[in-house]
Amino acid sequence: MAVVLAAVAFLMTLTGGFVAMRVRDRRHLVLGLAGGLILGIAAFDLVPESLDTYPSGPLGVPAPMIGFAAGFLLLHVIEQAAAIHRAHEGEYAPHEHRHASVPGKGGRAGLLTAGALVGHSFIDGLSIGLGFQAGTEVGVFVALAVIAHDFADGFNTFTAASLHRADRRPAIVLLFADALAPIAGALATLLFSVPKPVLGTYLGFFAGVLLYLAAAEILPEAHSRHPRVLTLCVTVAGVLAVLLIIGFAG
Repeated sequence: MAVVLAAVAFLMTLTGGFVAMRVRDRRHLVLGLAGGLILGIAAFDLVPESLDTYPSGPLGVPAPMIGFAAGFLLLHVIEQAAAIHRAHEGEYAPHEHRHASVPGKGGRAGLLTAGALVGHSFIDGLSIGLGFQAGTEVGVFVALAVIAHDFADGFNTFTAASLHRADRRPAIVLLFADALAPIAGALATLLFSVPKPVLGTYLGFFAGVLLYLAAAEILPEAHSRHPRVLTLCVTVAGVLAVLLIIGFAG
């Protein structure tokens, strides 16, 4: 099941890359919905499930919540250190960089950024597999979160890899690598199992990562250069949809 859902993530990543090749409008609604779905999954499923799995922790703080903060901060630190978003921020906000006109410089940085996104997608696949080790319901919601933001991953991978490059072939290769990475990650989890207390901490960690992706990456990009009311509506709809699904499933 984990590998099947990772294959859906494969298709969503390719869809994001195709949109990056063809059109760059209306995707704000897809990103707004994805942000709402991810926020709902982190708040209503992953955090409660992680606390049920591992309710105690050091200093009186549940270990999954320490993992939650660590996941959020780790992604923030990595992004700030590597400036991952700068390779594609020109797509949605007016910025100027001193070295943007240096031939080849932006292209190399874009390829490095796309490569980092491929690594991130492999970890997404690991998360799907580990989610299913925690339980079928958890695995399904983790997979839904991954699928929801893989559209943005595919879009950004292609955009970054094609930055300052006339030849799109490296971007297409990296896009397919990014699409295949979740499947590879999910397959890897078939080779090992993780103890439940560790899974609880990891689910909290992954929830923190998802919250950062939604709050710092997906939603700001969704709201750039477009009317905000409709995007806000689909974001709220995404949160409510997850709440209703979990409520009826429970």
